[in-house]
Amino acid sequence: MVANADVVAGDGKSPSPTVKVWDPFVRIFHWSLVGLFAFSFLTGDEWKSAHIYSGYAIGTLILLRVLWGLVGSRHARFSDFIFSPGTVIGFLFDTVRMRAQRYLGHNPAGGAMVVALLLMIAGIATSGYMMTTDAYWGIEWVEELHETLVYLTIGLIALHVAGVVLASFEHRENLVRAMFTGRKRRS
Repeated sequence: MVANADVVAGDGKSPSPTVKVWDPFVRIFHWSLVGLFAFSFLTGDEWKSAHIYSGYAIGTLILLRVLWGLVGSRHARFSDFIFSPGTVIGFLFDTVRMRAQRYLGHNPAGGAMVVALLLMIAGIATSGYMMTTDAYWGIEWVEELHETLVYLTIGLIALHVAGVVLASFEHRENLVRAMFTGRKRRS
């Protein structure tokens, strides 16, 4: 159930047609990660020091997001959007038929994508860090792992964007705008 404070209009009298879903940390995390990932991808071979610092920033963001997933606001918590594999598969089948249930927070496919992206980007940051240490510098499999994870993540990002577009169309709401404003349609 949505708390009253989430749905009261600015005048405090009438219900708002929208509800607060994404807190400022989630939105800042999301768009910072988008920017830093793009920056890291573009600077990988051209501007090593900036690429490395960007990787440290990404690693820090991932760590903070994992912590926020444990103690953060309702829709930021993993407990709100991690579903069983069967639920995710059922949701995807319903989506293909354009009859998927609308969720205020992440839907089952979106929740699975969040977890997949966090794991992949954590792997990229870890393998990137390994490449900066004496123990792993120049070791081919670490570099190949790093690059492979980057390109797999780009594939996941493409699926994520496609899912956002499809869900926005199916449920007639602008999910990109919601990730900027933090608000979604109440019902």
